[in-house]
Amino acid sequence: MPTPAPTNPKSQLRKTMGFWVVLLFNIATVLGPRWIAAAGHNGTSSISLWVLAALFFFVPGAFVINELSSRFPEEGGLYVWAREAFGDLGGFLAAWNLWVYGIAVTATILYAIPTELSYLIGPAAAWLPENRLASLGIVTLMLAGVTYAAVRGLELGKWVHNIGGIAMLIVFGALILLPLASYARHAPVHYTPFSVAAPPLDLHAFALFGQMLFGALCGLEYIAILAGESRDPARSIGQSVIVSSPAICAMFILGTASIVALVPRSRIDFIAPIPQAMRMTLGTTGAGNVAAILAILLLQLRLLGATSYLFTGVTRLPMAAGWNHLVPEWFTRLDTRRGTPTNSIACTTVLVFALVLLASTGVHAQEAYQLLTNTSLTHYEVAYLAMFAAPLFGAAALRRTLPRWLPWTSGVGFAATLFSLFISAYPFVNVVSARSYAIKILSTIVLSNLIAVGFYRLRMRAAARREDAALEDAA
Repeated sequence: MPTPAPTNPKSQLRKTMGFWVVLLFNIATVLGPRWIAAAGHNGTSSISLWVLAALFFFVPGAFVINELSSRFPEEGGLYVWAREAFGDLGGFLAAWNLWVYGIAVTATILYAIPTELSYLIGPAAAWLPENRLASLGIVTLMLAGVTYAAVRGLELGKWVHNIGGIAMLIVFGALILLPLASYARHAPVHYTPFSVAAPPLDLHAFALFGQMLFGALCGLEYIAILAGESRDPARSIGQSVIVSSPAICAMFILGTASIVALVPRSRIDFIAPIPQAMRMTLGTTGAGNVAAILAILLLQLRLLGATSYLFTGVTRLPMAAGWNHLVPEWFTRLDTRRGTPTNSIACTTVLVFALVLLASTGVHAQEAYQLLTNTSLTHYEVAYLAMFAAPLFGAAALRRTLPRWLPWTSGVGFAATLFSLFISAYPFVNVVSARSYAIKILSTIVLSNLIAVGFYRLRMRAAARREDAALEDAA
């Protein structure tokens, strides 16, 4: 009796996402409140910086993502694109940096939740972000919920992500209208008329621009990691990029305008700028208090949705790399009923929790948050360098299939990403030691990629030894 052919593991993935789900995923991922805080610290020059960031990074990125996602609509996204362009090592390094980013940014979002809750509760909870035991308890509870959703799969997770995307749209809409509410209520708040001004030319402004340039506008390609779980990824991912890009840019600009108008520049909270603006404008009593609480609750839903989505993407990268034998097969094992990589999910949960503990050791909440943010972004920037490099230096067979204008667009995005990578080592918040902060950021990215190269080489040598042994046995 013939042996049945092995089941293709890719066919076990459940295709649960349509266009609208993909679109809301993009909004939940890219549209984040912390970036309007970074922009707000540039004051009235922030609108000109947003325009520059869109022209030099967001638009080139949208073009490249649209082209590559339509040609390689496979589970793994950027990992698959880099592997097609640069071979196994290039693909593995792209996946590694994207994986580290996902773990670190998930920890970053979780770390921000206690601060958001302190604004929700009010002045009585101002102590919460700096109380490590209470903060850790909240983070642990949230991480457990995200892990459960990941194990259940996108049939549940997509609803968590969708609610997060819708909540973010509502919150940004409320923020944009907040100056009007302030005017109608004759609220005694600080108000600075918003205007367009040239940005200052100093390191602090460059560091903030680096955050806006890459940090705020990256993430459109992340949904491609889940392409194998989309119904029509070649069409839906590209279309979602086209639809979401202008809306996201407009909301960032108008949301920043509200922050600049209502919150004194020196007092803008990098972790929770929207709850801060709500509280300062609407007050702590009456109808204003209710509106602020509702807005902050919606923001918590967005944080939960974004965390779940990012966490889900992180768990798929080792699975996709495992299909090409670049990581142990252990990561590719799927739950027989739900089709989710349970081993990869368990590993990711442990790593996220460990990173939250490590980042909060010996520093204040704002510095720990910024350290997590920049650590995650530097790895993401390396992955984006690989993406922009594909049309420039990738395999000739790939480059011949791309439009002739795409390398020029990619070159602009590559240069912008490289600038953001270098400037990320400069701290724009008060830290215990600026030199120590820079060393942590730069040494982390170098050490991390050296570990990745070492792991890859050991993996390839072990595979070569197994192949040689098999040939000897056959002989």
